[in-house]
Amino acid sequence: MQIDLIANRPGDIDVLVGPMFEYWQRVSTDDTIEARRERFRRHMNRTHLPIAWVAHDRGVVLGTAALRATDLPGHDHLTPWLSGVFVLPDYRRRGVAAALCRHVEACAVQMGHRQLYLFTLDQQPLYERLGWRFTGKGTWMGVTADVMTKSVA
Repeated sequence: MQIDLIANRPGDIDVLVGPMFEYWQRVSTDDTIEARRERFRRHMNRTHLPIAWVAHDRGVVLGTAALRATDLPGHDHLTPWLSGVFVLPDYRRRGVAAALCRHVEACAVQMGHRQLYLFTLDQQPLYERLGWRFTGKGTWMGVTADVMTKSVA
């Protein structure tokens, strides 16, 4: 498996956008595929946030993750955020999400960040295994989310 900037693999956006839209439509009911595609385009950066990465293996797209300055309304004082971790259904439970998280964490360290944040609706056990700890609650799209943090320096 390799992990590259989405800026280096813009065609992968088309593989990811539909399944991500379908998965998150249960919460983000006002979203559209085109709006999600545009958010991906805004993540096609190399040196400043937001930045997204894509995991792939021999040309097959596996998943994605991002680093954003802010991600959860009401928590704008916390920065930066691991965000948008998504693995295509056929490749889940194979370590792809963990690899993406570690990669984003390492890139954040290279950028000079010492602390990261994320919010999750239902993946607390995954993040706890990766060393993240619960720090509070927040609300995303009307749904209660757990805010987690990790020291990466």
